[in-house]
Amino acid sequence: MSNSSSISHFLLLAFTDTRELQLLHFWLFLGIYLAALLGNSLIIIAIACDQHLHTPMYFFLLNLSLVDLGYISTTVPNSMVNSLWNTTAISYTGCATQLFLLVFSASAEYCLLTIMAYDRYVAICKPLHYGTLLGSRACVNMAAAAWGTGFLYSLLHTVDTFSLPLCKDNAVDQFFCEIPQILKLSCSDTYIREVWLLVVSFSVAFGCFVFVLFSYVQIFRAVLRIPSEQGQHKAFSTCLPHLCVVSLFLSTVIFSHLKPTSISSPSLDLVVSVLYSVVPPAVNPLIYSMRNQELKDSVWQLMTGCFVKQ
Repeated sequence: MSNSSSISHFLLLAFTDTRELQLLHFWLFLGIYLAALLGNSLIIIAIACDQHLHTPMYFFLLNLSLVDLGYISTTVPNSMVNSLWNTTAISYTGCATQLFLLVFSASAEYCLLTIMAYDRYVAICKPLHYGTLLGSRACVNMAAAAWGTGFLYSLLHTVDTFSLPLCKDNAVDQFFCEIPQILKLSCSDTYIREVWLLVVSFSVAFGCFVFVLFSYVQIFRAVLRIPSEQGQHKAFSTCLPHLCVVSLFLSTVIFSHLKPTSISSPSLDLVVSVLYSVVPPAVNPLIYSMRNQELKDSVWQLMTGCFVKQ
């Protein structure tokens, strides 16, 4: 292969070659996918329909659920189809589209998680300024900035990655198209440009994580000064799950993209990729609703209302 134009399709990494395990993989991913669709859809409908949830915190949570729906739909359905039909092929255009949507969803999700940390910081540490700092226009602008940043970031990486000459092979050592795996197929030193772009991007992401940590240090200091144990419990119940989600998401993404080649292996890559591309969209609805009584009540009313109408 002289360049990327001669590659008409890529071969993705299969989870297994055994037919029984392929079907098991299909049913497992189908269960996870349906759970993610149900959980995120219920959150979106509940927040949209319940006037009591029309606050900045739930507005950003609604946006996060929308991103999660796109995030998990980018990789899981295609992987399910490949296992069901015992194939690993994906077209060149399909691979580029999948990479674009994956980076877009991941970038927008991380931006929203950072904004949600700021929302909790203002709500707990600067409650008197909450209405001013997080008015309806400010919330819409921040959400639009998160979606726009994800789009531009994804467009930049996709164009830069697929402009590289690819000539080594067409086998991608991952169950979806991922930047590090595409870079391995490059036969030119120009891939260093994309590597540096990744390093700069993750440096910015780490800076956002430091901002999130600083916000939560201030939050926890303020919460510990609350005399009521019930107030402390409510504050911790809304903050700790969010901090866990941010930590898991960023650590797995950085490890997947910047880990040394000496410890890289197909099995390890598969596990890490599932942790950052499949697990967050599936567990976010559970994490954010399990310890949030207002959201649980709204979802329950939505579900019982549907059953009553039937």
